[in-house]
Amino acid sequence: MAATVRRQRPRRLACWALMAVLLADLLALSDTLAVMSVDLGSESMKVAIVKPGVPMEIVLNKESRRKTPVTVTLKENERFFGDSAASMAIKNPKATLRYFQHLLGKQENNPHVALYRARFPEHELGFDPQRQTVYFQISPQLQFSPEEVLSMLLNYSRSLAEDFAEQPIKDAVITVPAFFNQAERRAVLQAAHMAGLKVLQLINDNTATALSYGVFRRKDINSTAQNVMFYDMGAGSTVCTIVTYQTVKTKDAGMQPQLQVRGVGFDRTLGGLEMELRLREHLAGIFNEQRKGQRAKDVRENPRAMAKLLREANRLKTVLSANADHMAQIEGLMDDVDFKAKVTRAEFEELCADLFERVPGPVQQALQSAEMKLDEIEQVILVGGATRVPKVQEVLLKAVGKEELGKNINADEAAAMGAVYQAAALSKAFKVKPFVVRDAVIYPILVEFTREVEEEPGVRSLKHNKRVLFCRMGPYPQRKVITFNRYNHDFNFHINYGDLGFLGPEDLRVFGSQNLTTVKLKGVGESFKKYPDYESKGIKAHFNLDESGVLSLDRVESVFETLVEDSPEEESTLTKLGNTISSLFGGGTTQDTKENGTDTVQEEEEGPAEGSKAEPGEQAVLREEAEAPTEDTSPPPPPEPKEDAATEGEKAAEKDNGEKPEAQPSEKGEAGAEGVPPTLEEEKKQKPARKQRMVEEIGVELVVLDLPDLRQDELARSAQKLQDLTLRDLEKQEREKAANSLEAFIFETQDKLYQPEYQEVSTEEQREDISGRLRATSTWLEDEGFGATTVMLKEKLAELRKLCQGLFFRVEERKKWPERLSALDNLLNHSSMFLMGARLIPEMDQIFTEVEMTTLEKVINETWAWKNATVAEQAKLPATEKPVLLSKDIEAKMMALDREVQYLLNKAKFAKPRPRPKDKNGTRAEPPLNASASDQGDKVIPPAGQTEDAKPISEPEQETRSEPADSEPLELGGPAAESEQKEQPTGQKPTLKNDEL
Repeated sequence: MAATVRRQRPRRLACWALMAVLLADLLALSDTLAVMSVDLGSESMKVAIVKPGVPMEIVLNKESRRKTPVTVTLKENERFFGDSAASMAIKNPKATLRYFQHLLGKQENNPHVALYRARFPEHELGFDPQRQTVYFQISPQLQFSPEEVLSMLLNYSRSLAEDFAEQPIKDAVITVPAFFNQAERRAVLQAAHMAGLKVLQLINDNTATALSYGVFRRKDINSTAQNVMFYDMGAGSTVCTIVTYQTVKTKDAGMQPQLQVRGVGFDRTLGGLEMELRLREHLAGIFNEQRKGQRAKDVRENPRAMAKLLREANRLKTVLSANADHMAQIEGLMDDVDFKAKVTRAEFEELCADLFERVPGPVQQALQSAEMKLDEIEQVILVGGATRVPKVQEVLLKAVGKEELGKNINADEAAAMGAVYQAAALSKAFKVKPFVVRDAVIYPILVEFTREVEEEPGVRSLKHNKRVLFCRMGPYPQRKVITFNRYNHDFNFHINYGDLGFLGPEDLRVFGSQNLTTVKLKGVGESFKKYPDYESKGIKAHFNLDESGVLSLDRVESVFETLVEDSPEEESTLTKLGNTISSLFGGGTTQDTKENGTDTVQEEEEGPAEGSKAEPGEQAVLREEAEAPTEDTSPPPPPEPKEDAATEGEKAAEKDNGEKPEAQPSEKGEAGAEGVPPTLEEEKKQKPARKQRMVEEIGVELVVLDLPDLRQDELARSAQKLQDLTLRDLEKQEREKAANSLEAFIFETQDKLYQPEYQEVSTEEQREDISGRLRATSTWLEDEGFGATTVMLKEKLAELRKLCQGLFFRVEERKKWPERLSALDNLLNHSSMFLMGARLIPEMDQIFTEVEMTTLEKVINETWAWKNATVAEQAKLPATEKPVLLSKDIEAKMMALDREVQYLLNKAKFAKPRPRPKDKNGTRAEPPLNASASDQGDKVIPPAGQTEDAKPISEPEQETRSEPADSEPLELGGPAAESEQKEQPTGQKPTLKNDEL
């Protein structure tokens, strides 16, 4: 028995240790449960968070605004973001970067780079010969790539979210335009990596908007398909999306709502920025015309003046959306000359006439890609700030042929709210209602390869093959597997974009390279030499188009297969019975696999959810040199070769070999051809041979063709550079905070020295000494404070606080005296009344011992004595000296007295009644009917000033209630005392009034 106990003790200790570790992990996890989303627009961004207790909330920036400008100002020693950076655009336009997302993933020869230079000539763009990209040259020593600038902004958005959530945040969902290609998406991911963010998903902004719309209307979604068009015109571009809402049957959650992107159309340069640039050019022409003949310079050559004009054009566009005309005014536009001009809405519409003609373009593209007609669209919903322009709504309404346009969605915040809902769904810390999201591939992706063929005897030629991997408007995320059957040596294949004929010539130039990656396989020949007796099942390449729309090659494997026969073994009756039971619950095919230590390679088609429409051509079977791409859900295997008992069934065999499998012999336990059960020997003979699969991983070398990614050392170097800038900003903020605290303390203390309550407790010499030190520190702060470090500023503040500590202490104590003394008097009075009532309880019903009541009486008397003596002593002291009556001492006395009273109250609350003595007749003695309540001892006398039903002080849960006359008496009990003390009468000693101080 003792040995058993000894064995259990380590187990218990281990269990407690495990529970402690799990609790610590849960506590640590609870501090990082929040997730965020960033709706990254061209002109502004919105940040949203979800944390426990705060569902889907837009984050306010430091100016308490819900929208933050996507603007960064970079100087030698400081950085500015958001509204602060936007205000710096007038003073330092060269260092203030805007619309830099238009340069992401683009090489120097891209038309968008030339367009950016034309729009913002004040920025100097350098050339990176290694990646063929551009960067911002702020100064000879200061340069930043577009990815680094975006990383700074993402880090700033995270700081806003963390301040709002009051906890660290690492997980985020970021919105990107639907037309972003692979290079642009990888650039955003690299920027987030530099900022230390874990990107749960890059979600298309139109998809995020559609998700937000569907989440708040999930009750209206049913099995009938509803087609909704979202027209999003922002500052930099326009995207039109057709989304189908309906409920579908899912494997895990039953019937759930689903959104499926059916069609997408876009215009990369149609947006509010182009309208503002037209207005800016118009205002610049008016200003030059007004100064004609004054030999003045062209205003277009002045970057500051053009920045002022662009800001005024932005304001003018907003005002003209609601007014027929407005007066443009800029004070001191250039050379201290003010500008003033009247602009009408008609002039604005004339300036942007060609832009308004392009409004229906994305609608037609979306309808064509979705293969729909306008009659099938139930509603057209406006999204984006530029859709508020009346002319845009007029042209769009005519193009879609509807009675009205839907405006029942927050055009500015819908994408941020949808993205943060997706972040909560992807995070393991939250459980949200399922909403199936099926986004669509905008640009098709295919695989190209070349092989030698012999068309005629002795004549060999090269044949070029193409296989579509992900078709246009096909859903993602999904995995595909493509099999190369006729290669037994190392070879290369290429991953490129498919047919981009739906793009115009200018869009194709902006799109960039149509070649993505060249894949070089190494080790194919060695794998064939390693398994010469096995049949090759081809070289399988596993592709993954993830939730962010980024393509990756997971692995390449060489698969071999052969037939093996198991040696027959005698089986007992119990073994057969065990195998039968195992086959019923676990399946019969997995047993062989486990016995041989092999893994099963599964290739499964992930079809769309029930009720959703499969894309045309998605399930087409392509067989020549490579098998059709198939979706794959199998996990990547380890690099070592592994055996696998092929239990895929007849369908898998037909898929790999292209032939129908042979009929398998009858299973064990089935009747033979003549209906006679087979014997044990016949059973062994009929046992079929099983397939054994060997998988050898092939080496892969990737050559990126569209835009080279940053190397790991370059990413680390950029991340370190940004981290150094962040630390410098934090040090600057800490120094500014210390300087502000020191300056505020000086001004506040100088003002306090003239207040009566401070003059009352200080002498003239003390005030003069403090005032002199304050003046000296203020002078030092003005003369040398700019070069002072944070430590020096904090030391100066600590010296001043130490000097004024006594003065502030005396003032604070005198402020606390009235309240503390009044509370002490009240507690003493109630305690005295409670003790008096306790002593009036009859002896037979008494629940308190004499020691307990004597102890309480002693504490009351000592507290009265201390209070009177201390108040009297304090009254004799001058106000300029350190007080002897301290608020902390008063609180300590109150706590000691309250502790004694609470002990007695709790004892009365939980005391058990004791049985009454029986009389001569054998019945319990009852008190006379006319006995008073005090004679019966049924209740405690309440303190003075309270009714019978009043609750005792410091015990709000305690109530005094009367017992019936025939109730049993309470038992006496309490802690044992070392010695009995004589009973002393309770009385109040003469006290000093509090106002005598």
